[in-house]
Amino acid sequence: MATKIRLQRGGRKGYAFYSIVIADARAPRDGKFTEKIGTYNPNTNPATVDLNFERAFIGLA
Repeated sequence: MATKIRLQRGGRKGYAFYSIVIADARAPRDGKFTEKIGTYNPNTNPATVDLNFERAFIGLA
């Protein structure tokens, strides 16, 4: 199974909020995922990224 780190969109129209997830390469953008490893909020100044680096590294191995 090939996996990718992706952004899964949430929030309302015009005010996006993203979850950083590890998902199968064939899964749709907001579909099934293996593990949530962080968040990304582009609405703050500067943009906020909260990522668990240990889980991200293990998820791709």
